[in-house]
Amino acid sequence: MRIKVWGILITLMVVFQADAVMGWEKVNEDRKREERDPLSAKDQRKQMAWVDSVFHAQTFEERLGQLFMVAAYSNKDARHRQEIARLIREQQLGGLIFFQGGPVRQANLTNYYQSISPVPLFIAMDAEWGINMRLDSVIAFPKAMTLGALPQEDLIYDMGKEMARQFKELGMHINFAPVVDVNSNPNNPVIGYRAFGEEKRLVAKKSLAYMKGLQDHGVMANAKHFPGHGDTESDSHYTLPVINHSENRIKDIDLYPYRELIDQDLMSVMVAHLYIPSLDSERNKASTLSKYVVSDLLKTQMNFNGLVFTDALNMKGVSNFYKPGEVDLMALLAGNDILVYSQDVPKAKEMILQAVEEGKISKEEIDNRVKKILKAKYWAGLHQNTPIETNKLLDRINGSETKLLAEKLFAEAITVTSNRNNVLPLKHLDLHNFASLTIGGDGKVFQEKLSKYASFDHFELPKNSDVGAWSQMEKKLAGHSTVVVGIMGVTNNPSKGFGISGADILYLNKLSQEKTVITVLFGNAYASKKLSEMPHHIITFENNNFTQSLTPEVIFGARNAYGMLPVSISEALRIGSGGYLEGLGRLSYSIPESQGLNSRKLAEIDQVMEISIAKRAFPGGVVLVAKNGQVVFEKAYGHYDYNKSKPVSTETVYDLASITKVLATTQAVMFLASRDLIDMNLPIGHYLPELNGTNKGKLILKDIMAHEAGLVAFIPHYAKTVEAGSWKNEYYREKPEQEFTLPVSNDMFARNSLRDSIWSWTLKSDLRKLEPGRRNYSYVYSDLTMYLLQELVERLTNQPLDDFVSQNFYEPLGLNSLTFNPVKKMPQYLIAPTEDDITFRKRLIQGYVHDPGAAMYGGVAGHAGLFGKANDLAVMMQLMLNGGKYGDVEILDEKTIRDFTKRQSQQSRRGWGWDKPEPERGKGGSAGVLASKSTFGHTGFTGTCVWADPENELIYVFLSNRVHPNANNNILLKDEIRTKIHDIIYQAQRKS
Repeated sequence: MRIKVWGILITLMVVFQADAVMGWEKVNEDRKREERDPLSAKDQRKQMAWVDSVFHAQTFEERLGQLFMVAAYSNKDARHRQEIARLIREQQLGGLIFFQGGPVRQANLTNYYQSISPVPLFIAMDAEWGINMRLDSVIAFPKAMTLGALPQEDLIYDMGKEMARQFKELGMHINFAPVVDVNSNPNNPVIGYRAFGEEKRLVAKKSLAYMKGLQDHGVMANAKHFPGHGDTESDSHYTLPVINHSENRIKDIDLYPYRELIDQDLMSVMVAHLYIPSLDSERNKASTLSKYVVSDLLKTQMNFNGLVFTDALNMKGVSNFYKPGEVDLMALLAGNDILVYSQDVPKAKEMILQAVEEGKISKEEIDNRVKKILKAKYWAGLHQNTPIETNKLLDRINGSETKLLAEKLFAEAITVTSNRNNVLPLKHLDLHNFASLTIGGDGKVFQEKLSKYASFDHFELPKNSDVGAWSQMEKKLAGHSTVVVGIMGVTNNPSKGFGISGADILYLNKLSQEKTVITVLFGNAYASKKLSEMPHHIITFENNNFTQSLTPEVIFGARNAYGMLPVSISEALRIGSGGYLEGLGRLSYSIPESQGLNSRKLAEIDQVMEISIAKRAFPGGVVLVAKNGQVVFEKAYGHYDYNKSKPVSTETVYDLASITKVLATTQAVMFLASRDLIDMNLPIGHYLPELNGTNKGKLILKDIMAHEAGLVAFIPHYAKTVEAGSWKNEYYREKPEQEFTLPVSNDMFARNSLRDSIWSWTLKSDLRKLEPGRRNYSYVYSDLTMYLLQELVERLTNQPLDDFVSQNFYEPLGLNSLTFNPVKKMPQYLIAPTEDDITFRKRLIQGYVHDPGAAMYGGVAGHAGLFGKANDLAVMMQLMLNGGKYGDVEILDEKTIRDFTKRQSQQSRRGWGWDKPEPERGKGGSAGVLASKSTFGHTGFTGTCVWADPENELIYVFLSNRVHPNANNNILLKDEIRTKIHDIIYQAQRKS
């Protein structure tokens, strides 16, 4: 008995606590609701005072104008403007719904229309995926089905918030969104991608986040298309769709999202033009005109007290059956509050007045609806309406944060629906032979981004290609092991297979039997039905610059994949397919704000570069900035030469000069050190015995790499091979011959044994004299350091330096253009020219190393000879910041990187091979003054530099050909251009 009593008491306590918790939750919810509603209880009196003043200032007939919202355009002529103005003046319209045009044009029209309106106008837009749906020159947000693939709703809320901000910039108050239709019919011709998905809870969650984002920030949301347009096979724009579901099914599925949103203060609903016999059996009577649907179901049964809008009254779903004016009256009698896209406002008002006289509707009922509209206008801030500021309006609408949010939304929606054998993200890049193929449209952005990660051959085919075209393509793809296919020409028309050709699918299936084929559908998810059997398939839901740019990042593991299918497409592709796919940490690409940098500050780099080019410091260049593993700034400036023969692009390959020292030779030495194959405390003669007995044999490796071994700065070896300004015939030929195959420049080949001669001359060179009273050599930067280290690397690895670094670094990292002797691998026009060499080679140098000593080495030397793009350098530096790991490869160890990149002595700022900022505060040396002292990098004689900052996870790359056409041009150094840009980058990461 005692146990039972205690059980009852415990039960009562639990119930009491639950009630208390629920009570407090209700109080807290009410409090939150009051906080987010600008109309707190104390402000309600002001609201009613304003409503009453406006209401009583008009006659009953004038008040009727508040019930109407007509269509306005900012891309039409003066006649349209005059017609809208006449309706506003004569009919006292309640609002306008803007369609196509431009932001500034619309803003100017809004200011004008508001200035002539007796009562401030509601300004609305049907902007489901943002104002880009209607206006040019603005960023598009994703469509609903794209958002349906997101794993969480927080970004959708942020999107609603940002849309609200944009709406306010344009003086708008109502967004006819979100679409809350549960799209249960894949063949739906009008909803489809406009719906969040096919499952009611998913739709409710996504649309609720969208609604709150809008309404929490002062813009009215509008849920549509009531009571549910998700299972139709015709379009209400052209006919009256029929829905044959039972009332119970409609209430269970289609009305579920509405109930959820209404419970969370949904402010408005749009009623669809649908014929639903189970709700109203009157033949061809659209739900918009049904009293049961609008008044009984929505307002009474569902307890909705917000504004009820009709769908556009010019749509064939109603206009095929009723005349203008007549349809407006029927919609009003059904219970709608605002009549959208009325075709004849005067006629409609006349018929409403007649209906009042006939007792079909009372003045009091209409007055109550007018007051409800006026209350909503007060909520929207129209009681203190101010003109739109049009100065820099487009800049405010298209802010950096707007672009970043759109990027995040598109990125997180990308869905990997199949990934057989976990091929994605792609690994072991050196084992693939890549090709890309785009079908049915422009895939330029997609293909360019793929090339950021690996060497690709790119191909394209038009939609519906015939057997002959596919046969030719199969031949082109014959030598490739991995093919990435972008399917571009996707439509939203289910009746035409969404634009996907059966022949294309047939050939893709055949191709996937022979190779690793990765298919990417850029468009409507339902189109993937024909691609269900593809082994590695990705759906992006839309085709735009965002999705084309982001998808390669998922393919190569620069971004994680998160998306999950919000609809079922086939047995293989069910709702929920996809989910989390972990990336590999390769470099991704975004805007500065993604990593906390200020775009406006970084834009100052443009000015520095433009001024420098104008002063002829260099004809062109590229600047890249990466932060936290993400490239946030990469821009090209100027041209290859001062004749402007070719503009520089971010794909332009530059002679890196002394950056070779750190991204080739030093990397190779670090590779050996990390595997304990060399000891930096031993003399070089330990590894190169032939040096013993020379003045170089006892030089300690760490001293050599710190430039403190007594080596002279450089030796002009080329001077030994010329006489009286001409080549010595014993060393060079204009055409390759049996003993003359070392490429020095175009049409210039050196004797094969010349490298041995240079090595001999180097070994015989004197060391610097020790300064009086010193036991050790002082610091002097020397190219000879890298001659010695190149020989050491090649001896220990039994490979030429270029082969070793290519096989162990560049190829595994996918760096196809980081190379020695680039003319062997790429067209010369991709490479920026350097000096017009009138002293040694007597020709313009393009595609061959600028440094004479490296050229005499056949283009592969420890101190110079490496060429590359800015992106290649960023990857190499990210490898360093990652502690020797990048993507799926681990090349170096963290300790080795720390040892080589730290300052090595009190004599200089140098590490082992690496340059560093000056140790004194306020001095940067070759780096910016603001660079942290942990920064490491190098500069190059041709006008290049690369820096990595572990403390700030920051990478800076600067490439130019300042030596063109004359190496004596020192404006780059004199004006400290590289360091100025470096400091701008640091200033950009400071919070304003």
